[in-house]
Amino acid sequence: MAGFTSFSKKILIFLNIGAAIVFLLACLAPYMNPEQWWFLSIIGLGFPVALVIQIAFIFLWLIIQPRLILISFISLLIGWKNIAVSFAFHSKRDFVQEKPGNVLRVVHWNVARFIEWSRNNNEGSHTRLKMMEQLKAQNADVLCLIEFFHSVNPIYYDNLQYVMKELGYPYYFYSWDNDGGDQWGGQAIFSRHRIIDSGMVRYPQPSMPESLLHADILFNTDTLRIYATHLQSVRFEREDYEKIERIKKRDDKLIENSRNIFSKLKRGFIYRSRQSELLKTELNKSPYPFIITGDFNDVPNSYTYFSIRKNTQDAFLEKGSGIGRTFPLISPTLRIDYILPSKNFDVLQFKRITKIYSDHFMLVADLKLN
Repeated sequence: MAGFTSFSKKILIFLNIGAAIVFLLACLAPYMNPEQWWFLSIIGLGFPVALVIQIAFIFLWLIIQPRLILISFISLLIGWKNIAVSFAFHSKRDFVQEKPGNVLRVVHWNVARFIEWSRNNNEGSHTRLKMMEQLKAQNADVLCLIEFFHSVNPIYYDNLQYVMKELGYPYYFYSWDNDGGDQWGGQAIFSRHRIIDSGMVRYPQPSMPESLLHADILFNTDTLRIYATHLQSVRFEREDYEKIERIKKRDDKLIENSRNIFSKLKRGFIYRSRQSELLKTELNKSPYPFIITGDFNDVPNSYTYFSIRKNTQDAFLEKGSGIGRTFPLISPTLRIDYILPSKNFDVLQFKRITKIYSDHFMLVADLKLN
């Protein structure tokens, strides 16, 4: 390339090698327990950016000196498994709403307590009704709802009764996490098919009570186990999101703004690593074909996801397309919600519904026992 000096090329080679090292460190994150290697988990969050930089270097070297694409090309080959869980390589297809009787339709959604708790006619209550309508429109067999709110106090919404009667789900299992007074939060599994057994495991961690629920449903002549879970949240407050925005704008108080963010990230990675090990143990005990759905609060390139996903499929990777973001705040790359069926199932179709009612997107998958 005319005018491109030897010194400039050496600088680019140095930058490319540095970026490749960061990319490979990010690729290590799923294999290193955050209890000891939490800083790799933080680097792992930047995997999509590190990947884009490697691809950019390949195009740059194609123009300047093609043989140097090997620096990035080899690093991409090493990190192929990380790439493969981060992107779904299918063309977009319309979701077929009609389904035969031998297909199980599963919905997962973090409903964020349905936005409004109190009975009124404000914007939050209108959003709650839209969320209920969206749930009803899916005609699902099973609903796995995270951060579900319920109250028997007449000034608040009785969401359990609403889902059972208005949406047509007569069977449910709920974690009943006390929120004070006559109101509760937690995870809920609703089913149109009879629940013949159920159970719950509390994760041992010091913040809000997280749990793993399971419900065994009788689907036609088969017994299937449905899991629903919510793993440790980073617990960012409004001021943390404001600090993240200041970091994005390269505020001069970078270290001050970052300190609390990194502390919360580290704590979350460590707690989720413990929870994922416990969850994996529970999955291995299942006597039936199972589906685990959850808000893992972790990306695919993480120790949490790799631990849980063993011996399962990822419905998004099987039938989705693109990055599959499920949490629209902070970054366009955050896929932290999952539907993972055991390998006894065929994944027939999958969709995300990207209407911003909750702070998470709804996931829907059609599964057939093979």
